[in-house]
Amino acid sequence: MIDEFAKDNLHGRLRRDRKALLWKLDGLSEYDARRPLTATGTNLLGLVKHVATVEARYFGEVFDRPFPEPLPRWQDSNGSDLWATTDETRDQIIEFYRRTWEHSDATINELPLDAPGHVPWWPEPYPNTNLFAVMVHVLGESNRHAGHADILREGLDGRTGVRPEYEKQIDEEARAAYCAKVDAAARSAASIKA
Repeated sequence: MIDEFAKDNLHGRLRRDRKALLWKLDGLSEYDARRPLTATGTNLLGLVKHVATVEARYFGEVFDRPFPEPLPRWQDSNGSDLWATTDETRDQIIEFYRRTWEHSDATINELPLDAPGHVPWWPEPYPNTNLFAVMVHVLGESNRHAGHADILREGLDGRTGVRPEYEKQIDEEARAAYCAKVDAAARSAASIKA
């Protein structure tokens, strides 16, 4: 009974984070969805592409249920799963992500939490694992990158939140006052330490 509860809970949270990540693309121009927003080139559409690839690999080959489309090998990773090329459309990447959901969900639904898996890119003694550990790992990856997307989107246009129904109208004056209060505390703490 606890296994089904745990599985349903983890799966529900994974579904939530998938939707949150995609929502961060809503209303953005093609340029803003793709452009590098950090010194390392992190970008919103690239995060979606990356998380889709991660899911496809972990819920595919780890359980001998390969994703039905070609994926880059981890060993050959050149960062190409972290950004969208000119010939890749936003819709193509979003649909790739949705197809990984279907494939991942089928794996999760069909296997018990203790189903054995093998992650060849994990170092010894960790490659032999199970569905529970992989679900926790992928949920962590998805959550981490959804958090990155939150920050990137906030930096683009100030929009925040995990779901559209929780989004509030931006109050620039309240935000400025809050940031001023945080900055004043930081300056005060810095002067005490100096």
